[in-house]
Amino acid sequence: MVKTRPTSMFREQEVDLITGGCGYVGTNLARALLAEGHKVVLFDLQKPLEDINDENIAFIQGDIRNLSEVNKAVNDVTTVYHLASYGMSGREQLNKKLIEEVNVLGTENVIKACIQHNVEHLVYTSTYNVVFGGQVIENGDETLPYLPMDKHSDHYSKTKSIAEQSVLYRNGAILENGLKLHTCALRLAGVYGPGEQRHLPRIMNYIERGYFSMIYGADKTLVDFLHVDNLVQAHVLAGKGLTSQRDHIAQGQAYFISDDKPVNNFLFFKPMVEGLGYTYPKLRVPLGLVYFVAFLTELIHRVLGKFYNFQPLLTRTEVYKTGVTHYFNMAKAKQHLGYEPTVQNDLSKVIEHFKGQGREKPPKKKQSKLMRFVVDIILAFLFASILISFLPRVS
Repeated sequence: MVKTRPTSMFREQEVDLITGGCGYVGTNLARALLAEGHKVVLFDLQKPLEDINDENIAFIQGDIRNLSEVNKAVNDVTTVYHLASYGMSGREQLNKKLIEEVNVLGTENVIKACIQHNVEHLVYTSTYNVVFGGQVIENGDETLPYLPMDKHSDHYSKTKSIAEQSVLYRNGAILENGLKLHTCALRLAGVYGPGEQRHLPRIMNYIERGYFSMIYGADKTLVDFLHVDNLVQAHVLAGKGLTSQRDHIAQGQAYFISDDKPVNNFLFFKPMVEGLGYTYPKLRVPLGLVYFVAFLTELIHRVLGKFYNFQPLLTRTEVYKTGVTHYFNMAKAKQHLGYEPTVQNDLSKVIEHFKGQGREKPPKKKQSKLMRFVVDIILAFLFASILISFLPRVS
């Protein structure tokens, strides 16, 4: 059972705070930090996904949008991993008000709290979308400029860009005790791993319902993915890269993080589709058509969403993220942080996870000869009845 943190529970000891810490990524990061010998505080609106029996971890329930609650969580902390965000995918992308409050206001609250409470290290979890907006990018790097704000097709990407720039701009800010705040940002590719809670269950639902019946975009389209183990490694290394032991090498820097193995989006999921007993689709449709349908779906949601908050099959952003080539090299992360992905495009444990949930395609039930005979007799009788109904009646 994760303990609720009393005031100054970890006083006079180094502590890592993870905002949004009770989600899938936060829980995995917490385990890694504990293994490093750190104290960890999870800050989240929701309680942890699972019990973590360790006296070195604690939980504070709070809202990132509430500065006083963030101040309470940040007190006595030396490093903050700011994971909390909203609006990454699906219908969440269409709630602009909440997206802005969490991603922009929430990040400002974290920065203010770090300065007020003398937190020297802040690692911000960002996204590829701060530079990508549907244009082809091959082997991109951190010298690429931010995408202009009016080029973002979704509010999540726009607010993540604003927040990232604010975090990096505050690098070197003077803390209350006269020391400096050191910040960096990790720009993540699409995250996957066994037990992932956001993308994979939604994809699995589409597969089970038969929605995954076509693919789109060119077969040579390449994108990046990021296994949770690699994500966690990058965060731990980034935290270290902000310390004096590493000469603050990561301060003020942004890093792209992925498995470092670009792959076609649909081919990436093919092993999962077939491994669970489903058929990989052969029908390919134009990317532009799918984008147009997604655009219409967003318009319909804008009108009906207040009355019926349905889940769009795809949003425009999801279409170009999956159907337009964009991948980045990891040279900077490897050189500065020592990042080396240990898992590359491996869905084997994801498949095992879904099998454990009993989500393999059920085998088709075979009808017995007797049952088929009975069905044939019934159909023949119905057909004969229909024919007789058309014959002229004898008065």
